[in-house]
Amino acid sequence: MSLLVARDLSVSASIGGETLPVLQSLCFSLAPGKILGLVGESGAGKSMLGLTIAQMLPPGFACSSGSLSFGGEDLIAMPAVKRRALLGRDIAFIPQEPLSALNPVLTIGQQIGEHLARLGLATAAERKARALALFDSVHLPQGEQLLDRYPHQISGGMCQRVLIAMAFAGKPRLVIADEPTTALDVTIQARIVRLIVDMQKRNHTAVVFITHDLRLATHICDDILVLYAGRPVEYGPARRLFSAPAHPYTRCLQLASPSMRGERRALLALPERMPGLRAWKDLRGCAFAPRCPVAIAGCSQAPPALAETAPGHRAACIRSAETGGIVAPPPTAVAPAGEHQPVLQAQRLCKTFAIGGLFRRMRFSALRDVSFELRRNEFLGIVGESGSGKTTLARLLVGLETPSQGRIRFATEVSDTRRQRRSEIQLVFQDPQSALNPRRRVGTIVTQSLEAEGTATPAARAERARELLREIGLAPEMAARFPAQLSGGQKQRVNIARALCASPKILVADEIVSGLDVSVQAQLLDLLIALRRQRPFSMIFISHDLSVVRYLCDRVLVMYRGEIVESGATGEVFAAPKHPYTRALLAAMPPDDPSAAWAPALFESDAGSAP
Repeated sequence: MSLLVARDLSVSASIGGETLPVLQSLCFSLAPGKILGLVGESGAGKSMLGLTIAQMLPPGFACSSGSLSFGGEDLIAMPAVKRRALLGRDIAFIPQEPLSALNPVLTIGQQIGEHLARLGLATAAERKARALALFDSVHLPQGEQLLDRYPHQISGGMCQRVLIAMAFAGKPRLVIADEPTTALDVTIQARIVRLIVDMQKRNHTAVVFITHDLRLATHICDDILVLYAGRPVEYGPARRLFSAPAHPYTRCLQLASPSMRGERRALLALPERMPGLRAWKDLRGCAFAPRCPVAIAGCSQAPPALAETAPGHRAACIRSAETGGIVAPPPTAVAPAGEHQPVLQAQRLCKTFAIGGLFRRMRFSALRDVSFELRRNEFLGIVGESGSGKTTLARLLVGLETPSQGRIRFATEVSDTRRQRRSEIQLVFQDPQSALNPRRRVGTIVTQSLEAEGTATPAARAERARELLREIGLAPEMAARFPAQLSGGQKQRVNIARALCASPKILVADEIVSGLDVSVQAQLLDLLIALRRQRPFSMIFISHDLSVVRYLCDRVLVMYRGEIVESGATGEVFAAPKHPYTRALLAAMPPDDPSAAWAPALFESDAGSAP
């Protein structure tokens, strides 16, 4: 018997006097002890469906038709008091952002104690004992000390495990995990996923797992529901759906992700982006048709219904038979890196920070004896977990920090002044949301280096802005927009354009595709390759996603606890890793083959740096 059943479920929103469709005609079921994956790009409706199941819809949003039953009871018609009583006990939620989900002014002990009190544990002693048992079940060490810590005093991975412990505290029948691993290190992602699956099996809990990573969902889910523009486009057993996708959108998501095995292939970057909420009500046919590589005129006439393409496997497409013919574009030629022509040399770099208060100060070594060279027109990848020293190294290279020891040499000698360095090296920040000034227009943002020089006229800056926007694939008229009027991928393109304005010889890109949809990620990776052909430059590309580094970079450095533990040609290092840490990173990546076993280690000792 199914625990959760949706039949023709639709959700609408009242915005600006209009009633807009948010979710349309969703049908699925989830049995106890099973995992259902919700997959799609940002804005597809995945999180909205999770909020609908948890009955936590924002004001103005409501279920407009259909039914949603939990344990045989209608969640939509259920009285609010009874529905609230289910939350925490029978239905639990693991949010995407652990640091924003936990209260920063309360200790971990206070927050989990409050939750356990709501579940019926009356005394402080009972709540403490139960909290320590829960910490042990999610492999959190030193539970006594953890109770007294605040969220900012522990890592993001540990915060996520606290939330997992709280979610499973009442032994719920259903857990909704909303992107619980987005932007986490590959090893932490693997451990968090393994932990959720371990807890799910131990408690025979049903799980709705929301993610934009189709490959990850294939390895942990029993069934997958693919959403696009609030509509279900494909639904079926996870391994079959990945091995033989029946909808073009699913196939395109698959081809937009870099692979970890075999020949490095080009990525299929979907054009444009998913239509916005206001456009959904005007869609007459298949919502994916404007971006679909096999669309025909008939696709725009009426919305296709989910139809069975194989036992238990359904797709909403009149062109299902052509889905298998969608292939990645041919790889593009890239100018080779210059042999023995280094543009940057790092020589025995060390960086030590002083931490602590006035009366108790300690010294922390973030980098130890780091040496490497970057060649002309080379893309050099740097991988490693958070805390391995990647970002500290980037800050040293661009002059935001000074080395405690060692030296950085450029091909052209430059002074330590920032003006001199701008023509040599530029940093592309990880988070464009915080890196772009919300009060400035795009045209002035991308030409900030000209503003710093103080020599360009307003007309020259405007012309340069138009050139840069064309170069990064944005319309010149976007120069008049503010960052809030751009999508996440467009903001990151603006971030790249700003770095290119000074025509640097070297770019340092710090996790610039972290947390992005695979379609947007593919667009940005292909943009970097295209820019490399147009204007040869070298790049240091920092990432925790090994498949992205394999796709983009010529060589790779593997960092662990402030040291380079392995380096070499990317293909050689990933095909035959020599260092145990490199092997551990590769083992944490979900395999390309859905039938391959994937069992990353659960947790190492958490003495200091583990998640």
